[in-house]
Amino acid sequence: MFFKKKKEEEKKELLYRENIRVGCEPAAKEQVIRTVGQMLVDSGYVDQPYVDAMVEREKTFSTFMGSGLALPHGVEEAKKEVKASGIAVMTFPTAIDWDGNEVNVVIGIAGVGEEHLDILAIIADKMLDETAAQRLATGDVDTVYQILTGKE
Repeated sequence: MFFKKKKEEEKKELLYRENIRVGCEPAAKEQVIRTVGQMLVDSGYVDQPYVDAMVEREKTFSTFMGSGLALPHGVEEAKKEVKASGIAVMTFPTAIDWDGNEVNVVIGIAGVGEEHLDILAIIADKMLDETAAQRLATGDVDTVYQILTGKE
């Protein structure tokens, strides 16, 4: 019982404000993936090999979702590198090139088990609201945090 309670206390939030970077300078797609992946590593969501797995995923299947959004995440084999579900966000006032598509919002995703599917669904739902999508792309850290978490 003692161990179970301790584990619950250590449960991470899906998104922390320090994992939101707004107003980023444009960069190459792989560099952006590595940066957002490193944010996941630095926050303790994943181990370092997950970042390479995010880059590998992109080589075989683009994570561009439309509406100026990309959701890089690791390949299936990298699941063992995920310690906790979490996301990291970068926004680009000047769109970056993502395989010929313009991207203003990049959200790196790590999900324990099948939780990444729930995370993808939540983000997709938010992006269906064009006003929220625009606010996500241009907002400050608090705005992005509020849109993605529903918290103030």
